[in-house]
Amino acid sequence: MSATGSDATAPERQDDTALRRAIGPKLLVLFVIGDILGTGIYATTGQVAGKVGGALWLPFVIGFVVAILTAASYVELVGKYPKAAGAALYTQKAFKVPFLTFIVAFMVMCSGLSSASAAARAFSGDYLAEFTDFFPPTLIAVLFILALAALNLRGVSESVKTNVVLTVVELTGLLIILTIGAWAVLSGDGEPSRLGEFQAEGTGFALMTSVLGATALGFFAFVGFEDSVNMAEETKDPVRTFPRAIFTGVVVTGTIYILVALVSSLLVDYRVLEDSSGPLLEVVKAGGLDFPPKLFALIALFAVTNSALINIMMASRLCYGMANERILPRALGRVLPRRRTPVVGIVFVSLLAIGLVSTGEIEGLGDTTAFLLLCVFAVVNIAVLVLRRDPVDHQHFRTPTVLPVLGALTSLILASPLSDRPANVYIRAGVLLAIGIGLWGLNKLVLRARGEG
Repeated sequence: MSATGSDATAPERQDDTALRRAIGPKLLVLFVIGDILGTGIYATTGQVAGKVGGALWLPFVIGFVVAILTAASYVELVGKYPKAAGAALYTQKAFKVPFLTFIVAFMVMCSGLSSASAAARAFSGDYLAEFTDFFPPTLIAVLFILALAALNLRGVSESVKTNVVLTVVELTGLLIILTIGAWAVLSGDGEPSRLGEFQAEGTGFALMTSVLGATALGFFAFVGFEDSVNMAEETKDPVRTFPRAIFTGVVVTGTIYILVALVSSLLVDYRVLEDSSGPLLEVVKAGGLDFPPKLFALIALFAVTNSALINIMMASRLCYGMANERILPRALGRVLPRRRTPVVGIVFVSLLAIGLVSTGEIEGLGDTTAFLLLCVFAVVNIAVLVLRRDPVDHQHFRTPTVLPVLGALTSLILASPLSDRPANVYIRAGVLLAIGIGLWGLNKLVLRARGEG
């Protein structure tokens, strides 16, 4: 890994942003970890097991490799351009095609909202059923989104600090799973033979599509690190802070995911995991340690809350960044005078998330999130190569060229029909893109009417 440029004084140190710089290095590391951990591992592990079988660990290993490849591209780009808007900003700078920029930005926004909706559904599902099933799940999910929007309006510092608390809680839950697994191994419990079993019959193409399908869905557990680049304008010295934070976050969470997958398959048959929307609760119940299921269910509820909070936060910052880039109407860039939070963006994305809550179940929303982001990741990995022709006058991280090449190829493979993805995921994504195209056209008409387009 190397740096490029001669001036070590980066422009982001100037106070040239309307947002408050409230995030330091340690807080950012915890933010990235908390952003990745959450709904994916707590809610979709069972569906991943249903696709691949007892070899549940393999999709998470492959997902980790794909994540680290793309993370390297994001680190280089956020170092060069430490501004909000993330993938949309990089796409515009690389290709200078406003339509493509809008589509990428819209896909990122929709991925965050479908992820938040999956988290809301997970919150109102089997984990909550350990305590009560009196209220309709949809009502709970809507109230859940509204509560997170209110917290987000208070300020980034409050939201990120809440994220830190929830991150510690969800990490504790996963450490409990690992402790149960260690105890089972030491006690001679579990079925090690499951770790090499595949759900698909035969070998060859069927086995490949089974593994790719499981990896594509399991990749939902890894998404989130890309959200953190949208916090660049609220981070202290982002050029130096982001490389360590993103790589540390992906490595820590990837290691935990692989170990949790091993423990889950070791202790619980994949068919039992597949039938549960609270798969890690099944692991707790099957473990030799007498750990209260209700307490673990409470931890899981905190975990999915964290995922939804961060996705609502990031989608609103994306709106803010796109408004500043004139991709969306300027109104979406308005901030509260005292709180300095993007109030219009928060309200807008929260309303969209409420609408998405009723469009599908956890698996479908999670797979939609992964598909949309895999398409975006392919574009970002290509953009980092194109933007090598655009040097900047400050030092920043530079990834080896082979990594974004491999990142683009693996992302496209996992986004393709080879991953055996259900048709309704493509349909949902297609509908969202159609909405995006309509909004892009409307925005262009408004700008032309004002003489700005």
